[in-house]
Amino acid sequence: MLKPLLAVLLLTPCPTLASAATPAAHIVRPGDTLSAIARQYHVTVGDLRRWNNLEADDVITPDAALRLSDSHRARPAWSTWSETLTAAEANGDPAKKCPVPATDLRRVWVKYTDFAGNTHDGSLIVSRTIVPATQKAFALLYKWRFPIMVMEPVARNLPGLTDRTVLTSGYECRNVAGTTKWSQHAYGLAIDVNPRQNPMIRGTYLDPPHSEPWIPRTPYRTGMIHPGGAETAFTTNGFAWGGRWKSLKDYMHFSPNNL
Repeated sequence: MLKPLLAVLLLTPCPTLASAATPAAHIVRPGDTLSAIARQYHVTVGDLRRWNNLEADDVITPDAALRLSDSHRARPAWSTWSETLTAAEANGDPAKKCPVPATDLRRVWVKYTDFAGNTHDGSLIVSRTIVPATQKAFALLYKWRFPIMVMEPVARNLPGLTDRTVLTSGYECRNVAGTTKWSQHAYGLAIDVNPRQNPMIRGTYLDPPHSEPWIPRTPYRTGMIHPGGAETAFTTNGFAWGGRWKSLKDYMHFSPNNL
């Protein structure tokens, strides 16, 4: 894997034992409180509130990443907008005969925070029918400080990355793996969030490859999605979560029709 990806996977470099002892962020677990987190890292509740721009009535949510030091980064206000697409932007090769025209798709821009605590404007393509729900879901992820590894445009948001299997994205004109059936992604009706940290597991098949460290779901690690945590940003906005499927587990996957 490339160096930029390795850096974000580890969240921060840890060249010394001292730096490894205190991570850059605490991943919130069920039952965590600000006072308990403050005691764990020998800081004050006031510090945590200041470093994370937390208001007095803000509730911390499982899967969120709370900064443990003053990063000197102002946290921009949430913002979002959508754009229409040309046929070339949407489908590229007309020979694919994708099931939806470009007029049925929109590029949605959302503010997100990456694994290093940096804020970006990222985009994904979805069906125009789920634009409002998509915006509301990502607004909650941003409010809750849930970290996203990378979104388009990759060249700006994570320069040097070539492994696109880690990309949080939506529309893709493709079939369901191993079949001739169109994927829900081909209709713009599916969103994958942090695929490396939230793989699809079907028997011994793992997608994306090299996601073995994230198969155990008990740990709460950067970018992972758990029940009652980041998944509720989507499930409270009309999406179903592949992490609740019985025949397989697709922890990255959200779709409004549960397919």
